[in-house]
Amino acid sequence: MLVRLVQPLVCRVRIEGTAHVPAEGGGVVACNHTLGVDWILLGYASPRELYYMAKAEAFQISRFTTWMMRAGGVFPVHRGKNDLIALANAIDLARAGKLIGMFPEGTRSRDGALRRAKTGAARIAMEADVPVIPAAVINGPALLTSWKRLRRPLITVRFGPPLQRSLRAGEDASHAAREFTSAIMVGIAGLLPPELRGEYGHTQAAPAENA
Repeated sequence: MLVRLVQPLVCRVRIEGTAHVPAEGGGVVACNHTLGVDWILLGYASPRELYYMAKAEAFQISRFTTWMMRAGGVFPVHRGKNDLIALANAIDLARAGKLIGMFPEGTRSRDGALRRAKTGAARIAMEADVPVIPAAVINGPALLTSWKRLRRPLITVRFGPPLQRSLRAGEDASHAAREFTSAIMVGIAGLLPPELRGEYGHTQAAPAENA
């Protein structure tokens, strides 16, 4: 509610493709990750509530911060480790019909161009048997700088057609996750201007990293 009250004062947000977000059922919304507040903008634009993973260190800032994050559906993940608890939590939420907001690149892109992605989003979607909805935030970092010049930047949030991939009989799960991750990132790239497609700017997608 607070974001919706403040948003008109600090920026203009153009939202496109919300029809691609399923009206019900679980899913993973996979988005690019820039130096802006992408998770706030993505949550604002989504027609449904999103649940996020956040680095475990963020839960150690203060009790109030921890309360706010948990109240907003955020749960901790230990980055760089095989956090099976966080992954299981995300899978359970998706199976229960919730939408999980994720940033497959795993870290922020300093120049805004897509970086090589990790396979966590694909693994969660395949395990929970839910679709992945590609999404893109364009010009997000401007929200943190334009206010100094008393300008209201135009930020675009786009959603693309859902993608779904099931594990075939006898198929290697790691290979399938890497393959699906590449498809997801190509879907995200298609929502971005060509100069921001980075690792996924060509038909031949870059290989994914294991989560």
